[in-house]
Formats: sequence, structure tokens, C-alpha cells
Amino acid sequence: MKPIRVVTQDFELLTELDRYTSAIVERDWRGVGELELRINRHTRDAHLLQKGVVLMVGGDTSKVFIIRRREIELDQDGKASEVWNIRAPALKSILSQRLTLPPSHTSYDNRQGPAETVMKHYVERNVVDPDDSERQIEKIHVTDNEEKGETLQWRSRYKNLAEELEDQSKASGMGWNVVLNIAEQRWDFVVLEGKDLTTSQSDNPPVIFSPQFDSLKSMNFYEDDTDYRNAAYVGGQGEGTERRFVEVGGGEGLERYETFVDARDVDEEEEDEEGEDQPRPEEDIIEELENRGERELRDREQEVFLEGDILQQSPFTYETDYDLGDIVTLQNKDWGVTIDARITMIREVYEPDGFSLEAVFGDDRPTLIKKIKQDMKQSSAEVRR
Repeated sequence: MKPIRVVTQDFELLTELDRYTSAIVERDWRGVGELELRINRHTRDAHLLQKGVVLMVGGDTSKVFIIRRREIELDQDGKASEVWNIRAPALKSILSQRLTLPPSHTSYDNRQGPAETVMKHYVERNVVDPDDSERQIEKIHVTDNEEKGETLQWRSRYKNLAEELEDQSKASGMGWNVVLNIAEQRWDFVVLEGKDLTTSQSDNPPVIFSPQFDSLKSMNFYEDDTDYRNAAYVGGQGEGTERRFVEVGGGEGLERYETFVDARDVDEEEEDEEGEDQPRPEEDIIEELENRGERELRDREQEVFLEGDILQQSPFTYETDYDLGDIVTLQNKDWGVTIDARITMIREVYEPDGFSLEAVFGDDRPTLIKKIKQDMKQSSAEVRR
């Protein structure tokens, strides 16, 4: 069993646990992820598993979780269960405790640049060096900016910071995490870039997940274009014939799927340093509307979902040949399916009878809750200011 270190928020090692019932480590490239630990309540040092305690899996400073929920039940006879169920989201979940507050002189916090620059900007402004010192989390440190990733143009206002980082990750392909920096006694916010391991490149040894290559035990393939859209009309401010519109995307005939994006919140004016409203350059307005439309189309791409159980005795070694965030080739010759996709989630399952790996390639299949959240985001943009 993989040892789990129990550490205080001040880096004091309390104990190391390796006698537990099961542990499921969910690593998420875009979102937060979670550790679910089941352990007998009589196990030595199990009483140290208290809310707020940090758990580090196998001494890996990038696999760090913080206990938020402890659960134990009574059985039907009223007797206490022997097993604690511990739920610990990844340490980076602490960023969900902050909203993205705009500067005092403007309605939105706008940032444009490489994805890493944009992502680190919002963490810096709302966690590391906020205007209100009470919002600061002193343990968090933003690592040096290497300006990695494609250019993003982003605006945010009172959004959940972790959810904004997830959306920025989806838009750019970059990952993010909060890792332990034991030497400096701090929690480092990092932006990550996966490797291209597909068969179409020659810089890295390719990784092919396929039942025919003895690298996948099982494979679940799902594709759906019910919500697919490839052309967007984006409406900015104005009324009737005076309203500003831009068009992004394209397609012809039966291959054209249109949608409307209400972007009335994109300002035509901006405040200067004296707080006076000034007209924005028209090219900036159009660029922002186009970016809004392109983001909507990315969210409405054809949905292809792949899940699989990875064979432990496969030709490829986890965390050596491939890891979370890498882009790999998936193939099932019997189904006629070959695609390249990023590993966006990995579940490490530790049980007394062995270890197994489950992976999600590309987007996870949307649940009803995810669909509702997506619809709510669109609806919020349609509210007039």
C-alpha cells in the first residue's frame, strides 16, 4: 500500500499511514481532484485524521490533499461503524475560497497574455497580494512566470477563483496545481504544461493506449454532437439595429451549426485613472467579442469522451512514460477509432489486493450538474448591466 503522510499546515509530520482499507487518489489537470480514504478507526494514529490536516501521498509534494470531511456511520443496530470515510480535496481547492474581485477603478479585472501569465495574475491579485490584506493567504506563493501557453484574453468579476482557473485551463490546455515546497515552508502555485506523446510527433517516444497494444484493460467510447455549434453570432452593447454584432467560426449548408452569444457585458467604455469614462478602442471591443464567441464554440465542440482502465503490465509506465496532462494517442481498431487526447484525470486506486489506474482522456462526460452550471454561466452573461 502506498504510504500516506499526515502533515500539519505548518509542515509538521504527524505520522505515516500504510494500513488503510482503501485510498482513491483523483488527480485533475483542469479542476481540483480529491483523495477518498477509508481507514479502520482503531488503526494506529487514525485519530490524527482531523479536518484541516494535510495528506501527502507517497511523499509526492504534487499529490497533496486537505481534509474537509470525516464520516462514520451507525449500522442498522445502532452500532458505530469500524471505518472512517475521509474526503480530502486537493490542496489547490483552497483557491476556491476566493472570488476574483475587480480593481476599485474598473468594473472588471481584465488580463491578456500567455495563459500562465493570465492564470498567475488572478492568483496574485486575489490570494497573494490582494488590495484587502484580510484576503491574503500567506502560505501561498506564485512561482516565477515563464509565460507558457497560448495567448488568452480574460475578464473576470466576482467569480470563484478555482472555477476561473479551470475555465482558463480548458481554454489553453495548461494545468495548475498547488504543491508543497518543503524547503521554503510554503505552498507554491504552479502552471503546468503537458507533453505531446502522440504518434504524429517525433520529439518524444509516443504512447498509444489501445486494447490491441495491451495498454488498456477496458475502454469506454462516447461521442455526441447534440450540443455542437461551429458558428456564433456575438451580440455586444446597443439596441435594435444599433447593437454591435460580430461573427466567429463558420461552416456551410448542413455542416453549419449556429448559436447566439449574449455579450452585452462587454463594455464600450472604460474608466481612466481619474475614474472618468472614456470610449474603448473599437478594435479592442471587437477582439473581446470575438474571444467570447470562440470560447463559447470551444465549449460546444463535438463531444468525444474516452475512459479506460490502464493495464499495469502495459508497455508504458505511469509517471515515467506518461503522466497527467500529457497528450497521447488512443486507438481501438475494432471500433475504427483513433484520436489524440489529453489525459485530464487519473484515478489511482490503492486496495489491499493491488493497485489500479483509471483515466479520463479529453473532457469528462458531462453530468446533469455540469450541464446546469454551463447553462447558468451563459445565462449570467445575458443579464443586462
